Amino acid sequence: MNFQKNERLTVSIDDMGIGGEGIGKKDGYPFFIKDTIAGDVAEIQVTKAGKSYGYARLLRLVKASPYRCDPLCRVSRACGGCQLQEMTYDRQLFFKEQKVRGNLMRIGGFSAETLDAVTEPILSMENPIHFRNKVQYPVGYDRDGRLCAGFYAGRTHTIVASDSCIVHPAGTDEILRKILCYMEEHHIRAYDGGREGKHGLVRHILIRYAESSGEWMVCLVINGSSAGALRDADALVASLAEIPGMTSISVNFNTKDTNVIMGQTGKLLWGRPTITDTIGDLQFEISPLSFYQVNSVQVKKLYGKALAYAALTGRETVWDLYCGIGTLSLFLAGKAASVCGVEIVPQAVEDARINAKQNHITNAEFLTGAAEKVLVDRYRETGEKADVIVVDPPRKGCEESVLDTMVRMEPERIVYVSCDSATLARDLKYLCGAGYRLAKVCPCDMFPYTVHVETVVLMSRVEGK
Repeated sequence: MNFQKNERLTVSIDDMGIGGEGIGKKDGYPFFIKDTIAGDVAEIQVTKAGKSYGYARLLRLVKASPYRCDPLCRVSRACGGCQLQEMTYDRQLFFKEQKVRGNLMRIGGFSAETLDAVTEPILSMENPIHFRNKVQYPVGYDRDGRLCAGFYAGRTHTIVASDSCIVHPAGTDEILRKILCYMEEHHIRAYDGGREGKHGLVRHILIRYAESSGEWMVCLVINGSSAGALRDADALVASLAEIPGMTSISVNFNTKDTNVIMGQTGKLLWGRPTITDTIGDLQFEISPLSFYQVNSVQVKKLYGKALAYAALTGRETVWDLYCGIGTLSLFLAGKAASVCGVEIVPQAVEDARINAKQNHITNAEFLTGAAEKVLVDRYRETGEKADVIVVDPPRKGCEESVLDTMVRMEPERIVYVSCDSATLARDLKYLCGAGYRLAKVCPCDMFPYTVHVETVVLMSRVEGK
């Protein structure tokens, strides 16, 4: 098809892309159209047309989808944080189930019949607002040169100022207001990483909230190497300490020209270095650098499903790879003979050991290092076997060396917790070619209003392999 830029068309939106954009076809040629959803009929304007597909922007809705609803946030279209706010929650869940299913079929090579037999309904959230326990706000300036903190607009570095975000914990607005007032009163500039040089001090504001204890943590990420770079930090501490539940105030040092938010070192300004949260019967100490699931409500369902898939009887040796601060490891330890957790972030490993001690768990050990190195080295040195292996890797999935060593350790069951169903599908295909079968699949909605979805999978060893 020979469509031209800026050409106006009317299309029916019949499908959804993995990024949450609607897909409409004109004479068989597909366009990806932001701000549309399946069921819409839309007038669009072509922005780019390639050989196989194109992109367009929404001009107006000719007919609204039955799955469309009013967004809860007034800046939802401008902000890059949520992609599905104009879709009813039930339809969001359907979209996420189909996203997982589509990747498992297209990338993993699993048949529809297989997935029909093993897939369980998505674990939904009863009240899907204010669910995040961790927020990282970039700090900068709006178009009028005013200091602001908020979220990046989609595919840009333009900050959309925070305005009572529906997914962040209630109370963050007051914290942000106090920090920005402090910066203005003391003439502290936001970091500017533009081409003309790296200027300014405050890069990000990290806020964590522990719902079970009501404790708050604030950490300013600064373009400096000492807390002295913050003028009159005592004034900031005094202002934030007035907030009920404020427990920890610190700075983190990041002077590198990088998109990585947090540096590896910091300094406590006031209070405790950690806050305490509870999942089930277990308490966890969380530091600024800790990896901790951001949805404290849904993580109970996620870990409950992983524990059910592990089917522990008290006799098993379990390895938990990419274990963070040991949250899932300690859940497993209550049902296993022994658990060994592996994590690359040293502070997280230290937190995991503290969490084990504080919860009086003695059958869990934690090793520092990359999973692909620790697991491989341990197996080569000892030939140790595992009854169950649990993995919860980053978005890139598992290194092939990890998958290969997992197979060599011959666990009866592998429980794979994934935040990216595309790399999950790739890794499951490898495991299925190495003596394992897909036994259970369960998506979990950890991030309502976004396109992201967690998935828990059970892989069972095939006898004789």
